[in-house]
Amino acid sequence: MQNEVTIFCKNTQSYHSVPRGSSALEIYEHLDIQLKYPVVAARINYKVEDLNFFVYKPKDVEFLDISCSSGMRVYVRTLTMVLGCAIHELYPDCDLRVEHPISKGYYCRVLQRESDGKVSLKGLTEDTIRAIKKRMLEIIAEDRPIINEEKQTKEVMKLFKENNNDETNLFETLGEPYSRYFRMLKQDGTEYIDYYSGVLMPSTGYLNIFDIEPYHDGMLMRIPCRKNPSRLEDSIQQEKMFGIFNEYITWNHLVKVNNVADLNKASKRKRTVDIIKVSEALQEKKISQIADMITHRDGGRPKFVLISGPSSSGKTTFSKRLDIQLRVNGVTPVTISMDNYFVNREDTPRDERGEYDFEDLNAIDLPLFRQQLEDLLEGKEVSLPTFNFEDGKRYFLGNKLKIEDDNVIILEGIHALNPNLIPDIPREATFRIYVSALTTINLDNHNWIPTTDTRLIRRIVRDYRYRNYSAQETIARVNSVRRGEEKWIYPYQENADVMFNSALLFELAVLKRYAEQILDEVPKACEEYTEAYRLKHFLQYFVSIPEKEIPPTSLIREFVGGSSFRY
Repeated sequence: MQNEVTIFCKNTQSYHSVPRGSSALEIYEHLDIQLKYPVVAARINYKVEDLNFFVYKPKDVEFLDISCSSGMRVYVRTLTMVLGCAIHELYPDCDLRVEHPISKGYYCRVLQRESDGKVSLKGLTEDTIRAIKKRMLEIIAEDRPIINEEKQTKEVMKLFKENNNDETNLFETLGEPYSRYFRMLKQDGTEYIDYYSGVLMPSTGYLNIFDIEPYHDGMLMRIPCRKNPSRLEDSIQQEKMFGIFNEYITWNHLVKVNNVADLNKASKRKRTVDIIKVSEALQEKKISQIADMITHRDGGRPKFVLISGPSSSGKTTFSKRLDIQLRVNGVTPVTISMDNYFVNREDTPRDERGEYDFEDLNAIDLPLFRQQLEDLLEGKEVSLPTFNFEDGKRYFLGNKLKIEDDNVIILEGIHALNPNLIPDIPREATFRIYVSALTTINLDNHNWIPTTDTRLIRRIVRDYRYRNYSAQETIARVNSVRRGEEKWIYPYQENADVMFNSALLFELAVLKRYAEQILDEVPKACEEYTEAYRLKHFLQYFVSIPEKEIPPTSLIREFVGGSSFRY
């Protein structure tokens, strides 16, 4: 029938005829699909769309709840808009700024516009935060519709300027003729408008679990637990992580780049050379400071420097640059690869799917590893193993090591901060470093850049260029890699003596040129296309920066090539 269209619903694994022009929400209700948790969005032809998306042609349709990454993003964006609206209604001269994820939530501050046009930080008392939460609950109870609209960019910019919203700069640098934005009716009858890089839920009533609580000079927006969305994520202490984020935000101020719009403007004004030089110099200064901490530590110089961090965090290049800075201080580093201590392939632990789990702590021959470190600490000579990844076996090829007074041993690996790795080595004999790409630049006040996205884009580029993996293959392994990180890395990151942020202010604008071409190769009819499409859309916000001014020792060279280090 002409008035009907056939869809394939992936939730029911069957075809259905539905009225042409039906919304995703109407289809969901018509099919009476029962997800484990409330529906928040739909994946239509492998693209995440809001529930108001209208279907006019045959489509593959899958309904999402917040137990998946895509659904959780939709939930958090919607919660952010409600938080921003609540602040706007209570304090019309104030704006929400979502700084970064921390402590299993999102650290937010409130910025106050002064009469002279300047912006200052608004102090948040417990009473203020309670008032904000109360208004959020009222907005949710009113089930206010959230409307997604598209207009000429000049009209959208005019709307945002009238509302003192900083997204005008982002619209200006993107240069698109039309722009989308979101609007929601306020309590006084006027509209609250905002911009988000992805879809939102149809109305505020879809939100059911959240909390807002004091956190340093701001507040923590707490969100549902992905594994069990019927409760909140357990808040954890991440004081060192918080400190490193704040340090880099301060560094961004030095080059006057606080968001992607600022970076794009700097690029168009030919300021990127200065930004690259300052960013690289700041990072080198931090590495030099860490080398000084190791060399001159109170109580004596440690013998073991343990370096850990998640996938694509730049641990290898960091280790090589730290080696140089230690040599400047008169210290002679010796690097031992923990990979050479893998047990033979047949002895590797298996995961719940019966596959080899190379990220399990017991994939390492712990008795041998521990004994050799103890022997080295006592001044003995040891025979170092070599692991052959082709046949999955370990060999002793005559490589021997004995450390002298001026030596320190650098150990790099995902388990380096795990206290169960070398429990009998005295704590004072070790210095522990956590390395990660902690993205410190946001699209704007309400759209943050997840650290996981920066690392994933790095990995997609590196795997394609140097490991012969397609973007589809890399994306397909993401969930497995992240499960390993959640189990073996993140619980121990606060054990570090110091944290190092390997993210560079300009790097996504450099990676853009490589990543977009690689992501274009992902087939449109596969599970991985959802993530590929999202990442391509995200990279469109950046004006591309050429790499010619990036030094050969830069961390980004580990991923795009041109490094003076050997890997």
